[in-house]
Amino acid sequence: MKIKFVGPKAIISHTGIVFDKNKEDKYVYLNIVVQLLKALDHEYIEDKMYNYNAETRRLSDNELVDELKNYCEDMEQIYTDTKMSAEKYVDNQIQHAKNNTLLNSQEREILLKNINLMRKYIIQRSINKSLYYCAIDTLANIMKRGHIDYVIAPMFQKFAHVFHSVEGILHKGKNPIDTDLEIFEQNGNLLVKLDIIHR
Repeated sequence: MKIKFVGPKAIISHTGIVFDKNKEDKYVYLNIVVQLLKALDHEYIEDKMYNYNAETRRLSDNELVDELKNYCEDMEQIYTDTKMSAEKYVDNQIQHAKNNTLLNSQEREILLKNINLMRKYIIQRSINKSLYYCAIDTLANIMKRGHIDYVIAPMFQKFAHVFHSVEGILHKGKNPIDTDLEIFEQNGNLLVKLDIIHR
């Protein structure tokens, strides 16, 4: 099983390859999700407040895989299914390029080369996204199971993004849970708070 950073979403055409910087590779959030999983996955005593100092050291790709295996039970299957699905997607893109009658033969050839050039990139991005959402699902379930009322973290874009993803999962569940994402200042520090309204 392989996980690694690839980069933002690639937009592939017969004129070249550009990258949409608004569609970041989910890999960049995995370190934060793992830190939150480690911080929140324990038994809770009612009305007790818990603090956790996240590690500042970034985990290696292999360490990320090892940590994710602790939280995503069906990780191997997710990896395999996502890889197969992404390969099929790329194969379909190749077939569409071959059948594209709007392009001349030279443009089609360039498009085919660009798609093939980005094959591994596209597949790895899909794997990263699937593993991210597996970890986010687990994080949301830990919050529900532990009846966690709120989580506060430094107001960094990555924490806010992860909290926003958790909100999405909590809202979509069988029994939707209301949440509130708030940014506030405390003692000169900008913080982000995810409130979970269980009842």
